[in-house]
Amino acid sequence: MKRLLQTAALLLALTAPAFAADYPAPQAQDVTLKNFRFHSGETLPEVTIHVTTIGDKSHPAVLILHGTAGSGASMLTPAFAGQLFGPGQALDASKYFIILPDALGAGKSSKPSDGMRGKFPHYDYTDMVNAQFRALIEGLAVKHLRLVMGNSMGGMQTWMWGEAHPDFMDTLAPMASQPTAMASRNWMMRRLLVETIRQDPSYMNGDYTAPPQSLRMVNAMFGIATSGGTLAYQNMAPTSAKANALVDERLAAKLPDANDFVYQWASSEDYDASANLDKITARVLAINSADDERNPPETGITVAALQKVKNGKLLLIPASTETRGHGTTAFAKFYAKDLAAFLNTP
Repeated sequence: MKRLLQTAALLLALTAPAFAADYPAPQAQDVTLKNFRFHSGETLPEVTIHVTTIGDKSHPAVLILHGTAGSGASMLTPAFAGQLFGPGQALDASKYFIILPDALGAGKSSKPSDGMRGKFPHYDYTDMVNAQFRALIEGLAVKHLRLVMGNSMGGMQTWMWGEAHPDFMDTLAPMASQPTAMASRNWMMRRLLVETIRQDPSYMNGDYTAPPQSLRMVNAMFGIATSGGTLAYQNMAPTSAKANALVDERLAAKLPDANDFVYQWASSEDYDASANLDKITARVLAINSADDERNPPETGITVAALQKVKNGKLLLIPASTETRGHGTTAFAKFYAKDLAAFLNTP
């Protein structure tokens, strides 16, 4: 019993919100967007975008965008927020107004699982960026951003922000992303992810009565195959017993809603920010990791694309047993100092 209590105390300490002592408590609100028009021409009379904010609204604003299937609140971890939002840190919440929206289709924002299921309009990243922009203007009355920063899906949308609203921000920090077409292994794996659910007879075009069981298996498979880091997995699972334990842990995870899942991953298919890179006027610090399974640096794609950006540079985090492949940028310790120096550069 003593050992169980000690373990419980340790887990509580590890999962306690970082803001408890290090930065102001987050505040949440819903922004209602009237007559929202999707890229397909479909419209909804109302779309809700849930927003988490930290700090004083009078301070320079920072927009931070989460990855696929995440939420603004999912960024409030000791590894990310705990390394960035505290006193003296790169995004000190006593000096910045930090904005963490839930993307259209995710978190507490409008999404298929709210009731429309498979009849919800099929959104893409353009719709998501449009919803974020309207939420800032109409809901928070934010007229300018010091920084737009995002991870994975949020990184791709950061590139789009710089192109769609070039005068709206001073700096961009897209992470775990490339400003080029969704293609190659990255899209092939995503398509297989989506098709596995769509072709499951129990999915019934989104009108399922119970979660398709293929969702559990394919969700675990995709996560292990496209994020985690080769060196890290070898270090964590050098034997079949340890590898099996990791797989069992993933299979036991709570299932996402199948319709939300399909919509979220399918929304990336037409992403391609390469054509308008010359429209970006903000300074850019692209942050990627050398072991990113979805955006392998050996293709040279990101380096070539940055040649089209007026003032951009790449920070490539070296692979190690501490990095986590595509998931590396969730750990701000790898780039916090570089981000601070970037923001402090005129």
